[in-house]
Amino acid sequence: MRIDVVSIFPTIFDALEVSLLGKARQSGLLDIRVHDLRDYTHDRHRTVDDTPYGGGAGMVMKPEPWGAALDDIVSEVDDRPLIVFPSPAGERFTQAIARELSTAPRIVFGCGRYEGIDERVFDYAAERGDVRLLSLGDYVLNGGEVAVMAMVEAIGRLVPGVVGNPESLVEESHEDGLLEYPSYTKPAVWREREVPPVLLSGNHGAVAAWRREQQVQRTRERRPDLLAD
Repeated sequence: MRIDVVSIFPTIFDALEVSLLGKARQSGLLDIRVHDLRDYTHDRHRTVDDTPYGGGAGMVMKPEPWGAALDDIVSEVDDRPLIVFPSPAGERFTQAIARELSTAPRIVFGCGRYEGIDERVFDYAAERGDVRLLSLGDYVLNGGEVAVMAMVEAIGRLVPGVVGNPESLVEESHEDGLLEYPSYTKPAVWREREVPPVLLSGNHGAVAAWRREQQVQRTRERRPDLLAD
């Protein structure tokens, strides 16, 4: 999978060099390329924003640098890529969407800042690829970089071969619509706190039933909306 990221703060994505995603990049499973939006400006101040038409607080990202960036990055492939813009006005990013996107051969992420990106950029991007606006949740961040980092990790770890044991992906939170069950390791007693006896029983059927019960209970207590869905 190839992932391109456009941002005015490209060094934020240096974190993708570590852990599983870093190993996936080194092995060639993930081809992640980060582009500085300011490289597509043409004035000495490398300006990427301007005041909004109609007035209002804050600044809006100019369409010209975005258009030039998309022209450059998208032209490198024949097929239409998926182009994702993090946005509080987008559809909610979920594990199901992460799994769907993990099958895409090419994704381009655009990180907005300030009061957002000129709306015409989304229209133009739709001519060059398949556009999706995605939101991490019902809150606002300073920019799209943190959201893209989260999405890249959620998507990238689902690419076959990135996680060493694929079975570990099956029982995670949200994979089956429920939260994950609690996990324990040695020692069996730690600071007077004991591991649930069923996990020490060796009865795999009882363990599976206990874990499922814990999933439902946790979901009911912490995310009842998932049960409603």
